[in-house]
Amino acid sequence: MATSRPSYIGPLDTDAVSPYYRQIYDRFCDAIVGGVLKPGDRVPSARALADELGLARGTIDAAYSLLVAEGYIQARGQAGSIVTPDLKPRPSVEAADKAPPPIRVVANTFRPDSIRPFQMGLPALDAFPRKVWARLGARCAREMQPSDMVHPAVHGLPELRSQIAAYLQVSRGIACTPSQVFVTSGYRHTLSLIAQALLKAGDKVWTEDPGYPPSRELLGHMRIASVPVPVDRDGMVVSEGLREAPRARAAIVTPAHQSPLCVSLSLARRWALLDWATRNQAWIIEDDYDGEYRYVSRPLPALKSLDREGRVLYAGTFSKVLFPSIRLAYLVVPEAQVERFEEVSQVFAGGSPSLTQAIVSAFIKEGHFARHIQRTRKLYGERRDATAAGLEGVLGKYVSVDSQPGGMHLILRLSARRSDRRLVARMLEAGLYAEALSDWTVRREGASALLLNFTNVDSQARAESLGKRILNIMA
Repeated sequence: MATSRPSYIGPLDTDAVSPYYRQIYDRFCDAIVGGVLKPGDRVPSARALADELGLARGTIDAAYSLLVAEGYIQARGQAGSIVTPDLKPRPSVEAADKAPPPIRVVANTFRPDSIRPFQMGLPALDAFPRKVWARLGARCAREMQPSDMVHPAVHGLPELRSQIAAYLQVSRGIACTPSQVFVTSGYRHTLSLIAQALLKAGDKVWTEDPGYPPSRELLGHMRIASVPVPVDRDGMVVSEGLREAPRARAAIVTPAHQSPLCVSLSLARRWALLDWATRNQAWIIEDDYDGEYRYVSRPLPALKSLDREGRVLYAGTFSKVLFPSIRLAYLVVPEAQVERFEEVSQVFAGGSPSLTQAIVSAFIKEGHFARHIQRTRKLYGERRDATAAGLEGVLGKYVSVDSQPGGMHLILRLSARRSDRRLVARMLEAGLYAEALSDWTVRREGASALLLNFTNVDSQARAESLGKRILNIMA
């Protein structure tokens, strides 16, 4: 039996720029803050509300995920979801004036735990060598001893740290010892570890604009000021950072393939950035999330390989090259900071599962990792070309595809002042995935564009079929 629409939801605005899940999120927030929904009250199930509103289940899940993340509601499993019981009442105007500014959550970068066409952040899951992985996993499990079953090392499994250090020496030109490598559970863990070790509330950090939204959000939660620095075809405009915040404590950059524009940081800008960091005793956080995937030439050496003064912290991840659910990443810190990071890790790191680390270590040691990178680099080059050709063939009247040297997604520039946010919302409703470039931009409104992952589009025919679905949405 269908439930009746909750009075506090009301009709959704089909013409609004804000997507449906953001509208639903806002209605719930207003109802909770205004006292219509009180602590402990039950909220409709996602399935029931989706049926009542005639929306996709994923739309409601997205709204509820944001509400849970911000503490408005709590999921109680089969018992349903309720308004957080100990939720405090809305502060007075005087208190609100003194409180820090609220943290903006970018709803359009919500990534579902399913697989949708064009979904960002996913490698080619069909190309992963699962049989090899299963064999290594079974072997590691059989060989597990009681000493392997205690609490995992907070710095990472020694063997894995050694394998990462050796691989980076060969593939990215980074000379480091295993003690400089810290295994983390993902980019957010990596960045929070750096912030706890080297930064403090009130510090300023340069971030790319447009740039990866979670970086700004995490810094904001730690009361660290994000200073957006524009990006052009040569990467972060260092001169603008010097003009905006010359005494900033750090800069977060994606030199290999700027996230999301995929341009590479020029050599002149790399030297300028290193010079600034050295002169000001500042830090450079190099997020090398997919530096292996360059298609016009060999992958560029890491910025860290140019660092002679110990100012660069290098962040890598296994999520983009293996699979996201592995939840493993790593951080290479300057040798002089090893002791500091060991101390901070003891407090803030819980350690990643030892069995998973052992499997990854064996995967690297036996050469499977390097072979997988080589195969997927070739595959992604083919799939990128096929996806771009298929989409341009169908949507060429409405979009243009940026020419990019590497990366794992395409940038589709929209013509005729079409709203990228509105189109993304409609694509999500139709079961497709995209992210709006506008949601990655802080200070200036750039041209509307869609960010579409191509790694799981296996042919030009498939791209054309998906392009027709987008065309119907745009009509």
